[in-house]
Order: sequence, then structure tokens, then C-alpha cells
Amino acid sequence: MLPRSNSSGKLFPFIFNKLKVTPNEPFAPSFQALFSTRIVGEKPILVRDFIHSALYDPNHGYFSQRSGAVGVLERSIKFNQLEGRKAYMKHLDKIYKQSGIAWFTPVELFKPWYAQGIAEAILRTANLSVPLKIYEIGGGSGTCAKGILDYIMLNAPPRIYNNMTYISVEISPTLAEIQKQTVGEVCSHLSKFKVEHRDAMDRSGWGDVEQQPCWVIMLEVLDNLPHDLIYSESQVSPWMEVWVEKQLDGEGLSELYKPLQDSLIKHCVEILELDKNDTKRSSIVSKAWSKLFPKPRRCWLPTGSMVRELLKDFSFLPDVKVPGERAPLVSTKKDGQSSDYSNYLDAKGDADIFFPTDFWLLERIDHYCSGWLKLQKDKSSLQGRKRRTITLDTSSFMEEFGLPSKTRTKDGYNPLLDDFKNTKFYLSVPTHNIK
Repeated sequence: MLPRSNSSGKLFPFIFNKLKVTPNEPFAPSFQALFSTRIVGEKPILVRDFIHSALYDPNHGYFSQRSGAVGVLERSIKFNQLEGRKAYMKHLDKIYKQSGIAWFTPVELFKPWYAQGIAEAILRTANLSVPLKIYEIGGGSGTCAKGILDYIMLNAPPRIYNNMTYISVEISPTLAEIQKQTVGEVCSHLSKFKVEHRDAMDRSGWGDVEQQPCWVIMLEVLDNLPHDLIYSESQVSPWMEVWVEKQLDGEGLSELYKPLQDSLIKHCVEILELDKNDTKRSSIVSKAWSKLFPKPRRCWLPTGSMVRELLKDFSFLPDVKVPGERAPLVSTKKDGQSSDYSNYLDAKGDADIFFPTDFWLLERIDHYCSGWLKLQKDKSSLQGRKRRTITLDTSSFMEEFGLPSKTRTKDGYNPLLDDFKNTKFYLSVPTHNIK
């Protein structure tokens, strides 16, 4: 995602704008679409398919076009040599201007300490009686992989490092090669590391289910997973799926609303218990009120998370202009300046689309996918084992597993702990003693 600066150091809540549409009226953007019209063919597509193409299309997608924009620092930042926040921000501004890079990930800015914190969390919670197997989805420049391999090589028993495997699943061919070069700086890592150049969202690439336990690392990935959108004409009207179709003139895009029929959307709605909430609101008084004062509703669903564990992402995003609950920030960057769109349909391969992560919902989806959470309509008797899950903000995670003293400046300011208030870590591991 693109970097978001907050010079005041304050936290920003979500901004949910009200959508001004009349019932049954297509929501149409006032722009002449470029690449985005080629995403949609003669038939409408679900919003998640539109977002996936806008971000990951091999020829025109945002990440395919900008794989070289992921920055790699030549050397680690010496935080203990910086006076404080002002000196750090000045140093950061200098790095961005000299590199011409669009953004640096936290694992890059705080290397090697960020990755080492993740490695320590894995070593403390993994079942080390079996060979350690790690998958990383969207490994960027390979800095996280190298940092974790370095840490395990130096701090774990030799058998752990010697028998481990680290697999990076990377959709960008450019980044796949960069990862090999980064990890290959330590020759012994190469026998344990490999890159699978494929789309992690494509189930066929994962092959058959393996019983061997593994870790899945996703850093700043959940925010870029495709989401679906549902729409309701009023407070008590039923939810409808949102599809994207070409306008009659073929120059723009508009939304099309259909009754809920997609299985992923229906499962997500049930997990959120939105259908129950609708029932509670369906009193005679509320129905009459909604007819007099209809209030359209829009809700974004992380269906991309259901077709896939250490996860880290943004719990909220500032200055969101796109309407709807859990709405994304759609942002592009030109000449070093960020510019945000108010409509997700404006994304034409030149804009990042990233979502805040609802970690409560993520946990419910996790338990649902593991088979432990049984939905009301699921009458099967089989139930999976409950997973051990925990959500920690970045500062708590790093204070527990990392070395925060390594990212502290002279006056005590710590950008890793102080500047990432809107990010959290989600850890999920299987249990064998809880039914």
C-alpha cells in the first residue's frame, strides 16, 4: 500500500461518508474509465473480481505495473544515532527523495528487527518437534524472509534451521527474482528457500491438503485482498450483491444490484450475522420509519480472506472517501504526492485499493474456515478443533517478541512503537487439547 503520513501524530477514526443515491438507481462514476472498462466484459462481474483485476492483472494491474516500486534500503537505519522524531522524519524524507521509491514497508524500514520479532513469535509458538515450514504471501523484496532465516540460523537449535523450508508465494515475477537475490546473500539460506511465482488466491496452486503443520505469514496483504460489496436500499431492505457492469455507451462503469446468491458472500453475511440484525430491525415502526426516511446502506465484506498463521495489517485507515462500512482507501501517488479517489471504480491500474482489517471478523472467519465455528444453517455434525488466536497491536507485539530498544532514538522516541497505532498482528495456531 502507499505510505500515509500523519505529521501531527494523532490518530484518525474511520470516515464513513453517506452515499447519495436514490433506490434502484445505478451508482455511476463521473469519469471516463480507461483500463477499468477493459476489466469488465460484456457480462457483469462481482466487485471482488473487479478489485482483483485492478490490482493484480498481469498486464495492467497496479502491482504488476509497480513491482519495482517496493523499496529496498541499502543499509539499516541507525535509530540510536538519531536525536528524535524530527530527525527521523527528516532522514525518512531524504531516503524517499534519493530512492525515488513509492513506499517502504515496515519490515524494510526496521530491518532486521521487525522480521526478528516475527521469527521469535514463530519459535515460541510453533510445534518444533516437526520440521518448520513457513509460507509467506507477498514477500516484497525478501527482507522478511532473510531476516527470519537469519534469526533462526543464529538463535534456534541447528536441527530447526537445517530442516526448515521457507516458501514465498509471489505474483510479481520482478519481485520473485528480487527475493531470491536478497535471501541468497546468505548461501546456506538458498537450500531452504524457494519462490513460487503464482497467485496465492488461486486454490489450484496449493495442490492437495497436507497434514504437516505450517506457518503462513501475510504482512500488509489482507488490506489488498479482494472484497465484495453488498447494498441495501433502506434500513430494513434485504441486502443485495453489488456487480460491476459497463454503461451503455461503453465508456464508463456502473453498479448492478442482485439478490444474494454468491456462496462466499452469503457465508460472510451469516458470519457477520447481518441477516439476524435485519430481522431485529423489521418491526412495524422501523419499517414505517425506513419508508419515510430511507437510508441506503453499503457494507464491504472480506470474502478474499475466506478462500485462503501470522497476519499483520491495518485496523483502521485515515481519510477514507469511499462510502460504506469497512470501505477501502483508493489512492494513487504522483510526483511524491498521494491523491485519494472517492469511488473504487476510478481505479484503473494506477491506484492502490486497500482495506482496513476488521480483526473481530477475521477471527470469526478463521474459526469458520477451520470448521470450529458452526453457522446456524450448518446442520453437519462434524466440527473442527478450535484455534488459539490472539490479536495484538504492533507495539504490544514488538514489546513481547522483538527488541524495541533497537528502534529507539536518543530522546526515547520509537517510531516502530509510536507511529503504527493503526496496525495489528493476528496470530492463529491450532490446538490439540481443546474440543
